[in-house]
Amino acid sequence: MREKTNYGNWDGKGSLLDIGCGAAALTVRCAKAFPEAEITAIDYWGAEWNYAKEQCEKNARAEGVADRISFQKGDAAKMEFADGTFDAAVSNLVFHEVRSAKDKRDVVKEALRVVKKGGVFSFQDMFSQKALYGDMDQFLRELREEGISEVHYIGNLEKKLDFIPGFVTTPWMISGMGILYGKK
Repeated sequence: MREKTNYGNWDGKGSLLDIGCGAAALTVRCAKAFPEAEITAIDYWGAEWNYAKEQCEKNARAEGVADRISFQKGDAAKMEFADGTFDAAVSNLVFHEVRSAKDKRDVVKEALRVVKKGGVFSFQDMFSQKALYGDMDQFLRELREEGISEVHYIGNLEKKLDFIPGFVTTPWMISGMGILYGKK
């Protein structure tokens, strides 16, 4: 069965990486959506966060998908995976939080490094915030020049999605959300 979204297609066969898995909500959702996938999920799990690897493993067991998920501590800016390790990669509102990378575009490039040629990716972050990512049109050109075969960007999602309450879209809450997706 193929899971289709507006943000890319993947047949769910192979390996998927969830970058910055937090408490594993997206990881578990991917495991349920893609029952043939082997999933690796990484997170920094620093002291200031109220979740950890053990909670992720517990959540995956509770949802019946723990046998296909491996949780690892890791830094999204310097992942310990070889180039082209994964068939797919996802991340949800993580890249702007990575403190070990001053330029958040470097975190995106690191995420793309571990995706196989022909693999797919879908990343959501504060891509519309110029202070974090600069000019997104220029960044997309740069990614294409570096060999990303297909890359798309939808910016300012908080203004386009009708299910996000108005108070959440204030400048000090969620502002500048975007999705970067495509095929390597």
